[in-house]
Amino acid sequence: MKLDSVTLAILGNKLAAVSEEMCLTLQRTGRTLYVKETADFACALAGLDGRFFAYPRSIGVSGFVGLECAPAIAAVGPLEPGDVILTNDPYRSEGLATHLPDLHMIEPYFHDGRIVAYGWCFVHCSDVGGRVPSSISPTNTEIFQEGLRIPPVKLMKRGEMNPDVKLFLDANSRTPDANMGDIRAMLAALTAGRRRLEQTIGQHGAETVSQAAEDLVSYAAEKARAVIDRVPAGTYAFSDYLDDDAVTKLPVRLSLAATFGNGEVHLDFTGTDPQVATAMNIPSRGRPHAWLTLRVLALVSTLDPTAPLNVGLLGPVRITAPEGSLVNPQEPAATGVRHAAAIRVNDVLNGAFGKALPHVMPAASSGSVIPVVMAEPDGQGGKRVQVIEPMIGGTGARSGSDGVDGRDSGISNLSNNPVETVEAEMAVEILRYGLRPDSGGVGQWRGGCGMELTFRVLAGGTNVLGRGMERLLFRPWGSNGGGPGMPAQLIVNKGRADERHLGKIDILEVNAGDTVTFLTPGAGGWGPASLRDPQAVAGDVRNGFVTAEGARAGYGVVIAHGEVDEAATAGLRKTFAVSNNPNDQGPERERWNSVFDGDVMDQLNQKLVALPAASRQRRRRDILERVLAGLPQNFPRVDADHGAIQIARQQLEAALSDL
Repeated sequence: MKLDSVTLAILGNKLAAVSEEMCLTLQRTGRTLYVKETADFACALAGLDGRFFAYPRSIGVSGFVGLECAPAIAAVGPLEPGDVILTNDPYRSEGLATHLPDLHMIEPYFHDGRIVAYGWCFVHCSDVGGRVPSSISPTNTEIFQEGLRIPPVKLMKRGEMNPDVKLFLDANSRTPDANMGDIRAMLAALTAGRRRLEQTIGQHGAETVSQAAEDLVSYAAEKARAVIDRVPAGTYAFSDYLDDDAVTKLPVRLSLAATFGNGEVHLDFTGTDPQVATAMNIPSRGRPHAWLTLRVLALVSTLDPTAPLNVGLLGPVRITAPEGSLVNPQEPAATGVRHAAAIRVNDVLNGAFGKALPHVMPAASSGSVIPVVMAEPDGQGGKRVQVIEPMIGGTGARSGSDGVDGRDSGISNLSNNPVETVEAEMAVEILRYGLRPDSGGVGQWRGGCGMELTFRVLAGGTNVLGRGMERLLFRPWGSNGGGPGMPAQLIVNKGRADERHLGKIDILEVNAGDTVTFLTPGAGGWGPASLRDPQAVAGDVRNGFVTAEGARAGYGVVIAHGEVDEAATAGLRKTFAVSNNPNDQGPERERWNSVFDGDVMDQLNQKLVALPAASRQRRRRDILERVLAGLPQNFPRVDADHGAIQIARQQLEAALSDL
């Protein structure tokens, strides 16, 4: 029997508050910067089906609402009070964990001798062994290189920690003490959740609370269907690229066809590239996984802020994710940098939804999250490993609103680390941490600026790792006439005689005194730049978001002595054409598309994914390298003549016919 609306609203707020308190407990008792400052963690309450019915809105990683605990729970067998399950294995947990540094815990919550709910939490821990410090490398080729795999096991049995499991954990990490500090914080969070749930049951009764868990999920599903039913029926296709797979120079394609109708949406990723031989694969198991559905949550929550945040929001969502593709890899594919591909999934969802709702959806965000990691000598032959900063760019502009500068919560709610805290914990001096002028895409509404982080290394023998670097080649696209954002850069010793410009890095070796500069991408603009209010451009110049040169070149606005020169601006703007490009993806993507046509690539990838796992990557590489052989070496950064492009297109079509 469903609860009345008043009781359901009260319990919905109470149960969400339980998950929030679990998160606060975890953050306040956590050991590492990535927990206590960055907040790369989450907590939730799950029903007997292992799906989340209560999830925090304002703290921790926001996008894991669609994860499922049931496979991990089933794997360990019968549970008793005081048991706690631990896992980090993407394949044995069937997508609950998605890379090995994420430790997931599940505790059964008992009442009167039976399980009434489960508490769940995860943290991104500092190191679980593997080939590199922090365990994540884009160039790993299989999950066995990425660290200790923990199948679902009982870390706690009847309230006591299993010493054998602890021994394995400690022996397989470069930072065992830090890891154990965060693990104990997770256990404290689960305890807080159990106590608060017991109090709620004491106030309302076990049956009422259990019914509320079911009703909240059903209510969220109804809300989601109502929002999705407002989207014009039809199929909307979009594609985007990762710059490369971190080993070859071949871009990696993601393709989506989103079909709306009857209050449901079908997300079909057919046409996406086969799984890569590096660490960017998303272990979704072919389900409506959190990493494939984040934009649906954002769409529903934006158009109906009253919808409760729980798994019911994904009730109207169906997924097609071909097995063996980037978004549904086969074991033992590496998954450590899966967030880079997940961000691009977010972009293709955003692009497809934007075709249906052009005045609702924004332009592309920065499309990059880079946890900048330092591993420095600890004086005892080991390494201290910490995330200095989770670098992001800006948020895409939308109709009626500029993008947010230096902030992109597209896939998470991670916070920045205070400079003082970083310098206190690591041998590093932060020289600049701020916005990157002129990086946001031009438009009637400006894209959000990217960021600059420049730091000096103070200890010799230090390594720097930048996991998930993207948008160094293909820019964040603009929307409805807006321009693309600036691409990313990585510079060592900027402004010195030994300055070096690098691309993606695995492990960067630096010396004491070296400086490292990360420049993250800006986001896309919305609407033609020639329609932007000149006074708004002048305000951007005063605030440091746009330079005077950028105002002239990008907006046709002349700034003299800090003010708009009206006459000069009017004359200059007469030379500006109004852009009608629905998605300005930048010159690099336009050149790439001139050879690698979307329809042909969809067909090619369908055939490649159907090949045996041992041959699909080799065939893909051979085809693309053969097509590119007659084009300039730096294509698509540089243009190619019409004849070379035509020959390359013919070779691609011939390769499709031969498969």
